[in-house]
Amino acid sequence: MSGPRPGTPGATRTCPHCKTTILESASVCPACKHHLRFDPETAGGQRERTVPLKVEGAIRPQASDAALEYSVVVTVRNERGEEIDRQVIGVGALYPGEERTVTLAVEGLEIKGYRAGRGRRH
Repeated sequence: MSGPRPGTPGATRTCPHCKTTILESASVCPACKHHLRFDPETAGGQRERTVPLKVEGAIRPQASDAALEYSVVVTVRNERGEEIDRQVIGVGALYPGEERTVTLAVEGLEIKGYRAGRGRRH
C-alpha cells in the first residue's frame, strides 16, 4: 500500500525522536510530545484542532483471586470495513486490586485549501 505524496493531506513521516510514524503536517509528535517545528498557524489558532472521538474505560480483574493478562489493540477500518491498520499499543497483567485506565483519542487538524476528490484518502 502506498501512501499519499509528500505535501498532501495524510502524508506521513517518521518522528526523529521516537521513530513513530506521524503526519507530515504535525508540529508536535502525538506519541512523544516533542516539538518538531514552529507552526505559526497552530500557534496563532488559525488551524482548528478537533477531537472527533474520545473513549475512556477502566479494566480490572473480575475474579478476586486471578490475574488478568491484557493486550490493548487499536484497529482502523475504512468506510467499506476493510482493515487499514492494526497496532498493539500495550500489554501487561493486572493482579487483584489493580486497575488500568485506557483512553483512545482521535485528534484532527483542519487542512485548508484542499480540494475534495484529489489524491488518495485514508
